[in-house]
Formats: sequence, structure tokens, C-alpha cells
Amino acid sequence: MTFPVVGMVGGGQLARMTHEAGIPLGIRFKLLSDTPQDSAAQVVSDVVVGDHRDLDTLRRFARGCDVITFDHEHVPTGHLRALEADGIPVRPGPDALEHAQDKGVMRARLDGMGVPCPRHRLVRDPADVAAFAAEGTGGTGSAGGTAGSGGADSAPGGAFPFPVVLKTVRGGYDGKGVWIVRSVEEAALPFRAGVPVLAEEKVDFTRELAANVVRSPHGQAVAYPVVESVQVDGVCDTVIAPAPGLAPARSAEAQQLALRIAEELGVIGHLAVELFETADGRVLVNELAMRPHNSGHWTQDGAVTSQFANHVRAVLDLPLGDPRPRARWTVMANVLGGDYPDMYTAYLHCMARDPQLKIHMYGKDVKPGRKVGHVNTYGDDLADVRERAAHAAGYLRGTIQE
Repeated sequence: MTFPVVGMVGGGQLARMTHEAGIPLGIRFKLLSDTPQDSAAQVVSDVVVGDHRDLDTLRRFARGCDVITFDHEHVPTGHLRALEADGIPVRPGPDALEHAQDKGVMRARLDGMGVPCPRHRLVRDPADVAAFAAEGTGGTGSAGGTAGSGGADSAPGGAFPFPVVLKTVRGGYDGKGVWIVRSVEEAALPFRAGVPVLAEEKVDFTRELAANVVRSPHGQAVAYPVVESVQVDGVCDTVIAPAPGLAPARSAEAQQLALRIAEELGVIGHLAVELFETADGRVLVNELAMRPHNSGHWTQDGAVTSQFANHVRAVLDLPLGDPRPRARWTVMANVLGGDYPDMYTAYLHCMARDPQLKIHMYGKDVKPGRKVGHVNTYGDDLADVRERAAHAAGYLRGTIQE
């Protein structure tokens, strides 16, 4: 029997962990990486070093691959169409992936589907941002008819005031390419890059949620429990699975929404739908990611089948695995780089203190604020599980010393 070769574009930690999930199945991986030192390039045996923005490089890389998938969404859409024209399966395909690559395209399509989103509009310049900020809540925006953020910043008569969230339509992640502007003067900065900008209302949300689903080419789909995602300075810090205090009906609503988006956009593989839960009880779609996602890292140790294993199964059109949780609570905490580069010496303390702790490191050089790994903890007492995850992540980073 000949086992298939999965071509993974991108050499980051998502590729590293997806490769790990394919090893027990005997799935071979071929990697297109920016450098030989990238996270996945350290562990995958078949590595091509090259630029994913170069079509000739992509075509050479694709030779011998049975399917192409990604650990990021930055490959030009036209290049992906060229690979498909060459007969190479691309999953997710360019028609779907464009909605994760371009926030303007995403918002327009979700509007057409009637999906509730923050009020938004593409803007041309700072004056246009000011006009957007001054529009009433009944103006142009999402088909869900969402209201402004409300609260102390609201202007008389229901006008939508500053602050406004500005996003570059392509290329942003982990808080990059995103600005919260409080005046027309501050609104000038995002336009200096010369790329299209999307303006959105600053949503009055109580917390952020994420609905993770996986869909295969023949239409099978599974949904993981909806999780709570805690962000610090625009970067995911902690994920709690399942989201505590989320009503079963609201959880099912979010799962069904994510499954509908995956089906209507034709997503093959993993889809993360990042959500706002608002103070007035609504759930709004914030972002889409068509690849394994930080909000699904808990599944490595907390679910019967991880997001990475199910992504591999989906892109190969294998039957999908059980997404149910193994424990009542699982908490993932990201390990960020700090001023303490020798994290390995912290293992003795962390492992001795918590024998159930699961540590996942990415093989990256430690730099302040950089994601270099994550930890997973699980159990029946949420407060205990959260404390264990926070302590381990903090000790590895060097911010906790005992």
C-alpha cells in the first residue's frame, strides 16, 4: 500500500503539530518552509526551502504531493488556482480560502448569508473613517443589523462614535494589522501602507468565543465544543474548553453557525470561527481561519481526536474522528517568550508540580512576546485547571519563580 503525501505550505508550529498528528497514520509530509530553522522544518524529513509567493516554487514543491494544505493563509489566490489547474488538489481551495485571506471579501459574503457581524465598511481615508464613526446604527453594515457599541462612548441620538477598529484587509494576525483609533488623526496610520482598510465598530463584548469545525470533501463535518478565548494585547493567552457558563442553546447556535459557514464557503479541513459574545446577548462573527487554530490547541490532550488529526483526515477525505472532550474541563495557556531563554531547566519544576501537565514546545528561539509553546491541563475543577495552566505557562516564561 502506498501512503499519500501531504504537502504543507508554511513551516510554523501549526505545520509541526499537523505533521505530528499524521505520524501514527503513516502519512508522509512534504514541507515548503521559509527557512531550514522554521518550527516544522526541524522535524519534517522532506523540506523544500522557498518562497510561497513564487508560483514556480509552488509548482516544483507540489510535484509528488497528493494534496496541498497550509499552516497560514498567505499564498496568493491566483497561485492556488494555477495549482488546481495543474491537477493538484488544494484544501481548502482558493474559493474558500479567499474568505480567510481578505476581510473585505469575508464580510461581504457573510453579509450575503445573513451572518451576524460587527457593523463595518471599507474606508478610503481618515475622513471616510470619521464619516463611518458618525453614522447611526441603522446605516450600512452587517446583515445581522447589529447595534453600535453603546456605553459611555455613545453619541446622542444613537450615532456610532469613536473608537473605531481599523484592519488591513489582508495579512494581519495576532493583533498585527489592527488598530483601535480614537480620532481622525489616529486614523491616518493604517493608510500609510497603501492597502485597503476595513472599519468596524468596536463591539461591546463580554468575552471572545471560538467555534472550531472540520469538514471533508464528501461533506462529513464535526464540531468541537465552543471555547472561551482570552486575549492579552491582541494575542491569545488562554483557551477554556468548553466555554464556562455558555448556555447549551447558545453553544449549539454557535456550532451550527460555524458548520453552515464551512458548508456554504466550501471549506475543506479545519475552520475556526472567532466570535464576540456581546453584553446584550448576541454572538457576532469576528474572524475566520481556515487551518488549525490556536483556539483548538486544547484538543491535542483534551479531545478524542485533535484538530490536527482531523485536519489531516479531512484533506485526505478520510472519515473524521470523534471531537468530544475527554475531560470536563481543558485549559490551554500559551507560553510566550520573555527574558528567560532557557525554558528547558523549568521542566523539572513544572513536571514535578503537575504530573498531568502536557507541554508542547515549538522549537523557536525565545523572543519577548513570541509564541514559543503552549501547555494543556485538564480535570473536573475549573479553578484548579486554570491555575495549573497559568502557573506552568508563567514558570516556563520566567514570570513565576515558585
